[in-house]
Order: sequence, then structure tokens, then C-alpha cells
Amino acid sequence: MAKDDQIPFEAALLASTGPIEALLRRLLDDRPLSGEIARPQRLMEAMRHGVLNGGKRLRPFLVMESAALFSADGEAALRVAAALECVHCYSLIHDDLPAMDDDDLRRGQPTVHKAFDEATAILAGDALLALAFDIIADEATMLPAERRAALVLALARAAGAGGMVGGQMLDLEAERIQPEEAGIIRLQAMKTGALIRFACEAGAIVAGAPAADRERLAEFGSAIGLAFQLADDLLDLTADARQMGKATGKDAAAGKATLVALHGANWARNQLQGLVDQAHALLCPYGEDAVLLKQAAEFVAARNS
Repeated sequence: MAKDDQIPFEAALLASTGPIEALLRRLLDDRPLSGEIARPQRLMEAMRHGVLNGGKRLRPFLVMESAALFSADGEAALRVAAALECVHCYSLIHDDLPAMDDDDLRRGQPTVHKAFDEATAILAGDALLALAFDIIADEATMLPAERRAALVLALARAAGAGGMVGGQMLDLEAERIQPEEAGIIRLQAMKTGALIRFACEAGAIVAGAPAADRERLAEFGSAIGLAFQLADDLLDLTADARQMGKATGKDAAAGKATLVALHGANWARNQLQGLVDQAHALLCPYGEDAVLLKQAAEFVAARNS
């Protein structure tokens, strides 16, 4: 797609960050909620540092746009999007810790453990994970109880031992024992893809869409999740830290196996186009209503930061 054709998508993505960030600021206020005793100031400051520090907010956008595909309630979708962003940001805070990837920069800013300390960073991540489920379960997320329960279950499965956290474990193990191609794909589908898959499926859950639509959106999320990680690995090889807002070249230095390292940059670019084509095909039944989601797939594959 030509660069000029991307402007509507980029404008839509940018426009979606305002409401999501406004809600996240409210959710991360110092004032305790009903049932809470107190919110320690330093903990809340660390949580805000880890969440309100820029970023494209792609996952929240995918939640809201997939919900809009079925004319779902926008406020409910926004709260689910905020919950997902809390999980994503918690994972970044923990991933940056010295025991994990040991990064000093995130989105061009000091990582939470550098701005505060390691213990505070761990607790900030813990609190964000708990907050995510609080947001969805709260009656303020004005959905039928069974849909809120379905969202809680789907997010727990995407974030936990069989999803993102399990993928992080496999990623650590890959520094010692390099997996074969199938193992790399599984690792990436868990570590990166699981939350993106949830982001797309969540919109269908919010809307109460039929099971077939929910599965179709989940498959779309899986395709762009793999594309996201493939593009990330390509950027780790070709981009610089200033462009990315974080350290680059770390996978190669650590000897981690990636699909880019296995097959090369040209193969990766061809594979990215194939994943975009797959994503587009999955959205064909929705016609023009899915144009922004189709552009999201292209954006993920062609991103440069």
C-alpha cells in the first residue's frame, strides 16, 4: 500500500490514543477504589511511568476497532482496551528487569526499574496485572456478566502460563537451547501473539458476536501477531536504538534463535507479505467495515519502530 494510503489509518490510530490514555490516567489515580485500603504514592507513580510513557497503543486500537466491526458498545470496548494495555505494560516492565532482558530504555525513557528500583518495578507490574482484571470485572464495564466472565477467561489464558508468560519462559530457555523453527513459531505465538490475538477476539466478545466471528477475529489476530514479532526481529537486526526507543541487536548478541536469523531478512519480508495477505483474506466477509483492520495488518508488517 502506498504511503499516502496509510494516512487514514495512522490518523485513526493516533485519534484512538486520546480516549485510551485519558481512561488510563483515571484508572491510575492515587485515590483508592471501593474495597481498596490505600494506594501508595510511589507505587502509583511507578505504574504511571510504565503505562503513560507514549507508545502506539496498537493493542487497544485493535480491541476497539474489532468491537466497532460489530457495532459494539464503545465505552465497554474502551475499558477492555485499557485492561489489555495494563497487561501489556506490566509485561514490558517485567521484561525490562535485569533478570529478564535487562534494558535501560523503553519508548525512549528510562525503564521503570531504572527510574525507581527493581522491587518497585516488580510490584508495579504485579499491580497492573491485577488492575486489568479489576477493570473488566467491574460493573462499570457495562456488559452482561457472562461477557465480562468470557473476557476475563480469555485474557487470563492469553496472558498466563499457556500464553504470554509461557512464551517469555520459552524465550529465556532459547538463550541456552536454540529451538527449531516450529519451536520459534510457538514461542512467538505465545510471547507476542497471544495478547494481539486476544485484542482482536475481544471485540467480538464485547459485541456478543457468534462463535464463528470470534474465531475468525482470533485467527486474524494470530496472523498479525506473528507479523508483529517477525517485523520486530527484522528491526532488531536493521534499526538503531534511537529509532526504536530501546536497545537493538540484543537477540543476536544473546544468540537467540529467530526466524530472521534462521532464514534471512529477504525471506522475512516475503513472509510478512504473506501474513498480510492471510489477514486480509480473513476479513473479506466484513467488506469495507474492516478497512482499518486491514490497514492495521499492513502497518504491523511495515512498521519502522
